[in-house]
Amino acid sequence: MKILVIIFFLICCNNIEYTNKTSTFSDDIIPPKNSIDTFRMSIIERYLPADSCFRLPVDSNSFAFYLQHLPLKKFGESVKYYDGTVKENYNVYSSVIDMKISKKDLQQCADAVMRLRAEYLYKQKKYNQISFLFNGDKKYHSYLDYSSNDRSYNKFLNYMDYIFSYANTGSLYNQLKSIEISDMQIGDVFVKKGNPYGHAVIVVDMCCNMNGTKYFMLAQSYMPAQETQLLLNPKNNTVWYNLPLAGEVQTPEWRFSVNDLRRW
Repeated sequence: MKILVIIFFLICCNNIEYTNKTSTFSDDIIPPKNSIDTFRMSIIERYLPADSCFRLPVDSNSFAFYLQHLPLKKFGESVKYYDGTVKENYNVYSSVIDMKISKKDLQQCADAVMRLRAEYLYKQKKYNQISFLFNGDKKYHSYLDYSSNDRSYNKFLNYMDYIFSYANTGSLYNQLKSIEISDMQIGDVFVKKGNPYGHAVIVVDMCCNMNGTKYFMLAQSYMPAQETQLLLNPKNNTVWYNLPLAGEVQTPEWRFSVNDLRRW
């Protein structure tokens, strides 16, 4: 019976039909704030879908699985800037991803997205896929070229600082391909190019209800460089965002168009 229910859910969520063409957000049930197990230390364990929702199964070697299982700091801990000072939480974030950052003002918004992608590929030993576009010379700069035969984690972190110095939201936007909002998957990125600044956030988890409506969770870093954090949805004060058909996705510190969604 359990297998049949899961199959039904998969069919629902992979064949979404939108009926309200003028509404920015659906009116379906929003997972309640109390669906948090504050003692758990990863995204997938701490943040529970509402009773009417479930998570789609993903391959254990996938980027989606890696993001869902990112380690978290203790619930209630504050985001730290690169210099160790605290980012006050004015209903911006719910939890902090437990990943050390450089003591330089480098790992900002697009950088955090690239860091997560590179960490996953490094863990999978897919070294040849770790490569990022620079904004200045419009060329890709690979981990293998930078590191030669040194596969140490310290060398990898040095490479990431190198990338952060020359890549930004503009180069990340150009590296990724545009995706329809209805096709959103875990690992997709909202990227807004800007002059002088843009912003980028990454989809780190998703769930779905019986009606086939998807909800998603976002993570970001920001300026100045700071630890990556799980964003609260200002519309409902939970980590879950409704999947919009049109219009904007409003995060605590930025607004994105649905047309800003891109994929590796």
